[in-house]
Amino acid sequence: MDAEASPSRSIAHRLRGALGACHSAWRHAARLALDIALPTLCVACREPVAGEGVCASCWAKLSFIAPPYCPRLGIPFVYDPGPDLLSMEAIASPPAYARARAAVRYDDVARTLVHALKYQDRTDLAPAMGRWMARAGHELLRDADALVPVPLHWRRGWSRRYNQSGALARVIERQSGVKLASEALRRVRPTQQQIGLSRAQRATNVQGAFKVAPERTADVQGRRLILIDDVLTSGATVDACARALLRAKALSVDVLVFARVVDTHKAPI
Repeated sequence: MDAEASPSRSIAHRLRGALGACHSAWRHAARLALDIALPTLCVACREPVAGEGVCASCWAKLSFIAPPYCPRLGIPFVYDPGPDLLSMEAIASPPAYARARAAVRYDDVARTLVHALKYQDRTDLAPAMGRWMARAGHELLRDADALVPVPLHWRRGWSRRYNQSGALARVIERQSGVKLASEALRRVRPTQQQIGLSRAQRATNVQGAFKVAPERTADVQGRRLILIDDVLTSGATVDACARALLRAKALSVDVLVFARVVDTHKAPI
């Protein structure tokens, strides 16, 4: 009986293998046809682009931040005022964190990239954005022990399905070799969107919203940490995060973001 059944099983196995190969080839052909029919578009201008979502023209419009800038806040200076000179913002309202760095100014193209990553599931943008951040924050990364992404509240994380700060942090981890401590910091209460709030309202909105869980203190105590976020506007969110980490005995906290708002009317001249 077994001898008679064996050829049948062999034929069936070969047929399944052939069908599987045909199905795989069909899926590959379908993906290729879709790529040809619907090429990747630049997130900013919607022109076809081969690469990571930004065409050469829009890439050239990004305003990358380079020295000279405030050594504390990373705000770009119009001219070099000399070593260790702080911006007026850093003197008037020093933050809890030690240093902040950003890859680009928060202009129209940068805003489009951030919104696409944050709200449109364009996680394919994270590798390029994270590499630019790693380049901008090389001096911070050189001394760091761990990366801490700014967390979402679990309700917002559930609705978005991923944390854009965590996506950027994973890229920076691969680029720099600095380990990711993704659970070190928690958002313990939901907060409203910061958009449209004044500086004082932003600070009040996030006050007490972040905490290091007791079981995660080993990730924080005595360590030099870098907070990772997408945008730095007033700095209220990262300042609240830094205070929570410092209360948990972090040795130091720096901040690395993709884009930061630069008020040209307040920039030193």
